[in-house]
Amino acid sequence: MKSSSGGSAAKMERKTVEKNRRMHMKSLCMKLASLIPKEHISTSKDVLTQQDHLDVATSYIKKLQDRIENLKQRRELRTSIDGINNDMSSGMTIGIRLPVIEVRHQDSNLEVVLISGLDKRFMFHEVISILEEEGAEVVSASFSAVGDKIFHVIHSKAVSSRIGLEVSRVSERLKELVQ
Repeated sequence: MKSSSGGSAAKMERKTVEKNRRMHMKSLCMKLASLIPKEHISTSKDVLTQQDHLDVATSYIKKLQDRIENLKQRRELRTSIDGINNDMSSGMTIGIRLPVIEVRHQDSNLEVVLISGLDKRFMFHEVISILEEEGAEVVSASFSAVGDKIFHVIHSKAVSSRIGLEVSRVSERLKELVQ
């Protein structure tokens, strides 16, 4: 008799442990779902299942990882440009083939970095015209002259996020302009 009541108690304890585990997992899934911005959830369903929430969280995390990689690349470029600026200001010459054009695209944003020499000039308004013709709206533009080099940075965004921007075409047109 003792053994049957002991087995029954163990069975009830296992049920309680399993119930607590399920409740804890449900709580964690709800917490994860609450961390995802509403803009990222694009589904036609009114109510999402736990599996749907996990799928959305997975895609959101992948998107964030891509963004981190993009930001790391931008930081490395800025660090290298700062290094070039420091080297030029200290009088050292660096063998960079000018002009340098870099076009970076993320979502509907476009960043153009142009590095040119004082001897190779181009009209800044022509660069802006190319961007506008390709469907970009210039948000900000700046330049700085360091030594015998001119650094231009132009931030723009797509006029229509639905249509977007053809980055390769923008890049080719800019290369034709400055070379």
